[in-house]
Amino acid sequence: MKKYLGVILAALVLTGCPSHPPEPTEPATIEPVEPEAPSQPAPPPGEAVPQPPKIQTLNWEASINPMVTQMLKADGVTPGSILLVDSVKNNTNGSLPMSKATGALYNALSSAKAFTLVPREQLAAAKQTLGLSVDDSLGSRSKAIGLARYVSAQYVLYSDVSGDVKSPQLDMQLMLVQTGEIVWSGNGAVQR
Repeated sequence: MKKYLGVILAALVLTGCPSHPPEPTEPATIEPVEPEAPSQPAPPPGEAVPQPPKIQTLNWEASINPMVTQMLKADGVTPGSILLVDSVKNNTNGSLPMSKATGALYNALSSAKAFTLVPREQLAAAKQTLGLSVDDSLGSRSKAIGLARYVSAQYVLYSDVSGDVKSPQLDMQLMLVQTGEIVWSGNGAVQR
């Protein structure tokens, strides 16, 4: 056993076993490291996304108001009469917001207070009674006059937008219901 003890001591001496305790060292300082933000993946190469077409808005009020003013000054127009306003029809080569045009027409006539307008609810009920769709835009003048007679209106205002959708033209006709005579007509470019 002595033999083994000598080998162990020799091994300790050779490995440099310290005979005295190590000198104290300063504690290591650890600085925090900011984590890197994950990089955004590059979009895959390919076609560029096309820009959507620019929506051009039409200024229905600016287009309709001067025509309504002109119509109210026409000969043969009796103030206070009952007027059936037919919805504005789209006869262009594209799509236009016709409900906005009809709304602007109603607003212009309501604020002028020259006519008593057939209420939209009464017009819808009359269309249903006559077997027409509520959304029927009365594509013909004779249909508009027939409906105006049914609701006891003295005048009917027939309006349509025609031409190229990029530069539409507004046409309006005020007709006497009893005879079908066109009392006034006017047209003009729809303003943007």
